[in-house]
Amino acid sequence: MAYVPVPKDLTKVKTKVAFNLTKRQLICFGGGALIGVPLFFLLRVPMGNSTAAMCMMMVMLPFFLLGVYEKNGQPMEKIVRNILRVCFFRPKQRPYKTNNFYAALERQDQLDKEVYRIVYGNQKAHSPPVRKRAGAAGASGPAKRR
Repeated sequence: MAYVPVPKDLTKVKTKVAFNLTKRQLICFGGGALIGVPLFFLLRVPMGNSTAAMCMMMVMLPFFLLGVYEKNGQPMEKIVRNILRVCFFRPKQRPYKTNNFYAALERQDQLDKEVYRIVYGNQKAHSPPVRKRAGAAGASGPAKRR
């Protein structure tokens, strides 16, 4: 009896249009052939068959890669776009920033000091408001040691 493998994940199965190729592959291969074959015939006489064939292959290779190559479910143009973004368009260093509660309290304290300095300046008559902590010594001041 013949054995036919059936994939478990049917989302990765692509429909074949003609010659066991997908529509994407047919379009890319056709585009490569439309550019590469005329180039071969134009370069064959002045440069020779070998050089013209090499030029044709170098021109057609990107089209074939666009049609065939795929990594992690992404086609070649998305991979190239991601590489270009990382290398050229995005900043090289991305600092890690957190919303630190204690740093926010420290910034607020610095702002309070700056406001006090602006409002009172260098006047000695005005002293900064003293905030008493809960559980601090009474109104008579700190207790003396004996």
